[in-house]
Amino acid sequence: MPTPPFVAELRSLVGHRLLWLSTATAVVLDNEGQVLLGRRTDTGGWALPGGIIDPAEQPADAAVRECFEETGVVAVPEALTSVTVSQRKTYANDDQVQYLELTFRCRAAGGAACVNDEESLEVGWHALDALPELDEGELSLLTQALQSNGGAAFSFAGLLLSPAPSAPGPRPAPSHLSAATPPRRPSLPAR
Repeated sequence: MPTPPFVAELRSLVGHRLLWLSTATAVVLDNEGQVLLGRRTDTGGWALPGGIIDPAEQPADAAVRECFEETGVVAVPEALTSVTVSQRKTYANDDQVQYLELTFRCRAAGGAACVNDEESLEVGWHALDALPELDEGELSLLTQALQSNGGAAFSFAGLLLSPAPSAPGPRPAPSHLSAATPPRRPSLPAR
């Protein structure tokens, strides 16, 4: 996989230490309800199209760009379906990385599925009931995209409120977060 220039520059400064990077993934469906997948050159496994978001690039734009670069398919994002964090990875060259993953459900709008760069060995449309083997993470992103009803899936470990020194039990939410008090909108200057 080619390393984006900004990542190479960061690596020159931090070496192999952990980098926190953002990625965008496209779950692209065609008119027959098939999903677009590519078989990766680095692992040989099937995956959804996607990759690292460039600095100042909007995540949805990155998903569309990565999809076209890898598969030749033009996609239109319809919904942000999940915001997740990958497992920490160490690559063969000892570079460590963890990804903030933004996944978009998209519809195919043009182009033709083909190997469009050196990142894929094979590209194609697959019926949802006849998918090639996908790793657990890819399958989870696909499932979340297919089940999304417009809201993005995310994980929340929970918020542990420590008790105030003089009172047992959780502290009440700050008054500005009370459900009875609607949020205030900032005042905008008059035009």
